[in-house]
Amino acid sequence: MRASALTFFNNKGGVGKTSMIYHLAWMFASLERRVVIFDLDPQSNLTAAFLNEDEIEAVWNPQDEASTIYNCVNPLADVGDIAEPVLKKITPHLFLLPGDIRLSDYESILSEAWPNSLGDSNLYRPMRILSSFWQVMQMAADEVQAEIILVDIGPNLGAINRSILIATDYVVIPMGADLFSLQGLKNLGPTLRKWKKQWQKRLENWSESDTASSWENFHLPRGEMQPIGYLCQQHGVRLDRPVKAYDKWVKRIPEVYRRSVLDEDSNVNGRLEENHCLATVKHYRSLIPMAQEHRKPIFNLTSADGAIGSHANAVQDAREDFRQLAIKIASKMGIEIGTDLVS
Repeated sequence: MRASALTFFNNKGGVGKTSMIYHLAWMFASLERRVVIFDLDPQSNLTAAFLNEDEIEAVWNPQDEASTIYNCVNPLADVGDIAEPVLKKITPHLFLLPGDIRLSDYESILSEAWPNSLGDSNLYRPMRILSSFWQVMQMAADEVQAEIILVDIGPNLGAINRSILIATDYVVIPMGADLFSLQGLKNLGPTLRKWKKQWQKRLENWSESDTASSWENFHLPRGEMQPIGYLCQQHGVRLDRPVKAYDKWVKRIPEVYRRSVLDEDSNVNGRLEENHCLATVKHYRSLIPMAQEHRKPIFNLTSADGAIGSHANAVQDAREDFRQLAIKIASKMGIEIGTDLVS
């Protein structure tokens, strides 16, 4: 069975995307769902959350081993083909394909392949390049029998992210309660619809081409890019950022989400329809640096890590918050979490 790919994306940065993926990956694993994480942001911050610098250096050094996403797809820049990914096993249910700062070099190759994929001959190579992220994702998922693929990408609308979204079944949009996140939301919705439409045109062109009949076992992503909701950061109490300002932007998100992302009328019978907010993400304040120091999710902190007193209570609250969020997201992806694990 093909694994479902879930990408967290907003072209506005600084909205807690990487931290959210990190914690959800650990939570899905604790709920006994097998997960593969793909760090497709050239900044590789998600990789740094899982691996220390010595481990990352060891992963980046082998030039002949597909130990990063760049090493998997880079052979396509020459005359080679996609390399089988070498995953880092984090736990028995959690696997990582590390990021690579060199991934930015792949942008121009994807840009060149995009117009070539609408030609009338020799379509295999451009379609192979454009679907390369999806191909690697499915190889990795098959290798470890994963059900869920979690993807982290950078905050831009370039060729790399276009190909990543083509490989994506579901999209979650992290949000901050501010003008910039709202503007990012307005840009994102139309872009996703445009990319989906353009990819469908390429799939049709491929299926009608003479090339397709020569590559019957060559499969391509459907490019669903189905939005399943957004996450909103909790208000931080700051003198220059009063609660009133926070509430102003939070109240505007549902309407913009429905209009821009879902392409629907936000009001039915004069009232706002269902709020698509998956959760309001708490700060957890001092738990974050504590978790980073011990290289673990905040809900796995123990008294030995310094999580005592009120911190211990916050750890328990975080575990429940992320458990509920993981169950909600899994449900929207059509993935069952056993009742023995939910209770």
